[in-house]
Amino acid sequence: MTDPVSSGLRPFFSSKLNPREAIAGACRPYPKDACVPQLVAAQANVTPNANALVKKGQGLTYRQLDTLANQLAHYLRLLKVCPEVPVGVCLERSPALVAAELGILKAGGAFMPLDPDAPPDRWAFMLNDAAVPVVVCERKIAEKLPGGRWQVVALDADNPQILHQSQEPPDIEIKPQHLAYVLYTSGSTGQPKGVSVTHDSLLNLVYWHRRKFAVTSSDRASQLAGLGFDAVVWEIWPYLTAGASVHFPDEAIRVIPEALRDWLVAERITISFVPTPLAERIIRVEWPPETSLRFLLTGGDTLHRRSAPGCPFILVNNYGPTECTVVATSGVVAPSQDSQQLPPIGTPIDNTQVYILDEQLRQLPIGVPGELFVGGVALARGYLNSPQLTAERFIPNPFSSEPGARLYKTGDLAVLLPDGQIGFLGRTDEQIKIRGYRIEPHEIVAQLEKHPGVRACAVVARQIDTHDKVLVAYIVSACSTSEPPADELREFVRGRLPHCFVPSIFVRLESLPLTANGKLDRSALPTPNEDNMLREEVFLAPRTGCEKRLAAIVAELLRISQVGLHDNFFLLGGHSLLGVQLISRVRDNFGVELSLRTLFENPTVIGISQEIEHLKLKHPEGGDCWVQQPLSDGATTRRAR
Repeated sequence: MTDPVSSGLRPFFSSKLNPREAIAGACRPYPKDACVPQLVAAQANVTPNANALVKKGQGLTYRQLDTLANQLAHYLRLLKVCPEVPVGVCLERSPALVAAELGILKAGGAFMPLDPDAPPDRWAFMLNDAAVPVVVCERKIAEKLPGGRWQVVALDADNPQILHQSQEPPDIEIKPQHLAYVLYTSGSTGQPKGVSVTHDSLLNLVYWHRRKFAVTSSDRASQLAGLGFDAVVWEIWPYLTAGASVHFPDEAIRVIPEALRDWLVAERITISFVPTPLAERIIRVEWPPETSLRFLLTGGDTLHRRSAPGCPFILVNNYGPTECTVVATSGVVAPSQDSQQLPPIGTPIDNTQVYILDEQLRQLPIGVPGELFVGGVALARGYLNSPQLTAERFIPNPFSSEPGARLYKTGDLAVLLPDGQIGFLGRTDEQIKIRGYRIEPHEIVAQLEKHPGVRACAVVARQIDTHDKVLVAYIVSACSTSEPPADELREFVRGRLPHCFVPSIFVRLESLPLTANGKLDRSALPTPNEDNMLREEVFLAPRTGCEKRLAAIVAELLRISQVGLHDNFFLLGGHSLLGVQLISRVRDNFGVELSLRTLFENPTVIGISQEIEHLKLKHPEGGDCWVQQPLSDGATTRRAR
């Protein structure tokens, strides 16, 4: 198979690296006379009736998208949204989410995504920390929002007022140095921190992506990443600025390898980003001859597998902290049947430099591990309203003569390989990557230590048997004669942090093991087992034959000794990928096809058993608050719900 991009990813320097030279991407100028909202508007003028956003055969054409975004922008301008003003947006995966973000950009503001599944307390912290004046959501989310100084724009409730606004773009100048978006990531201080990214950095990502993957208006892309993951930015704007279409799957489809493959094939998707844990599964399923997929892009965690020879698409591994505008390095992963070496993370993207340095900021030669530093246009402005933290992580570039040049200290270990690519080796600090999510354990510890039954704790990621990594919390009880039950601790964390932050396993300790200098000795933390794990507060045994069989399946899948009638699959440590395996085992044992959505809604043994016995599969409608009309070659209309 001919590789249309590999020529740009070949080694470009000798093995004798100059100690002041970076591992550099191409120095490639890109247009700065128009930012993303103007580029999308230009596409709407060229192909107004082409499909822009599609979900279940419905969605928005470019004309509809541009018109709705203009109307929302005018409405937001009435609420004093202007350049450098972050605007919260909390919507489910849908065309409405993209239209809202585009409207914020057109108003001159910066969109700040809020994960709809995050606890309201986390929303409140982010909104207060960023001093957000406006939140765009829908009525059902507005009802959950804590009170604050922000105004709420509910797209469904406020639809009549929005549609009353002008369909022309607002008269506002958007400059490359203006803020484009703010994305909150887990923080080592126990609180999340907002990363501020400018239009200039976003444009560099957009133009690099369009060139490197030869994006045209005939491409069909997917939006699969979690809404709190910065990859969502990458999945949308390079395509909408090129006249391509972006397609949204059902929630259940996006985590089941076979179902996702079938959807990608049926939708004729040509370029798709798939988070690493799922990508490792989907590259091993069989693909039909009619597959349209050209590139499967992955990132967010360490890639352990390669695609098999004969795979119909090109696998591309990508690396980039949120602070480096989604992607800092990228590289094609050559197919292999059983390679023992981890796939590299490629080479820097356009206008981006990478250095592998020691503790004295000296560049290391080929084969010697060091910390990865990133420089160039890809760097974010810094952390919102946090100049001290920005100065700590974004340091002056000692290798550059350009005034104001900076390096981002990633905290990642890497090594320069003989072929000029970069090998990823893990973290230099305690940060954890699980299923694509970046997690600072200090943030979980800070919440757990607020529980009255916890005197001290530590949180690490562990590989349990052949499963994915899971979060394990080690608990020192505040009382010597009693200990908090595991389900109580899970609920305590779940009410304060996103789902991905909730530990799967809780282990009791008499005290935390410390090193000679008084730091936590992670190597001395015991492996979880039946004797040291904290138990649930109440146990009710399964009663019927169906319940007993199901409980045995769940216990085997989660590697625990027993599962009670009301035990929650996800609170016991299950997640979406394990849920797929549970659905498969239910199919094999009971001959019933459960959906992942059903599992989310009925995650207990008794709930799943009732679904099995009654053969009632539920498929709730998605949450697009602007009703979508069937797409056709001609223009269609939108109406309020």
